[in-house]
Amino acid sequence: MDLSQIAAVTGKSGLYKVVSPTRSGVILESMDEAKKKMVASINNKVSILSDISIYTTDEEGATPLSKVMMKIHEEFEGDTDLTSSSSTDELKSFLKFILPEYDESRVYVSDIKKLVTWYNLLSKNNEELFVAEAKSEISEKNDDEDAAEETS
Repeated sequence: MDLSQIAAVTGKSGLYKVVSPTRSGVILESMDEAKKKMVASINNKVSILSDISIYTTDEEGATPLSKVMMKIHEEFEGDTDLTSSSSTDELKSFLKFILPEYDESRVYVSDIKKLVTWYNLLSKNNEELFVAEAKSEISEKNDDEDAAEETS
């Protein structure tokens, strides 16, 4: 599983695994213990996590959520000691530690709360996601290095 198979639905708490598409939407399964299924129609705003980025002040202007999640996992290994009810200052300093170049004027505390909640849920229920992401990042780096050596 990777972030392209995980979705967030506006107005619904938690994360959902994409089960399959339908003619009028998509079938989702909650990633909590209940494993409830729902059909998200075109009226629901469904965001796939691999399509989400966090605004930054650097040249690129944004960092993909997958890279931010991997950095959190490298630093905290599943235990951030934060929740969505943590103080505003704690949440902001957490993101500043993880992503120093995040754009404070465009990334709201509610966004950081979602990030923390999503990370806690994924690290608790889908530890293998971070292992798979780390392996894919390593293979991408190796491919980039091989390509650079060929052009030299």
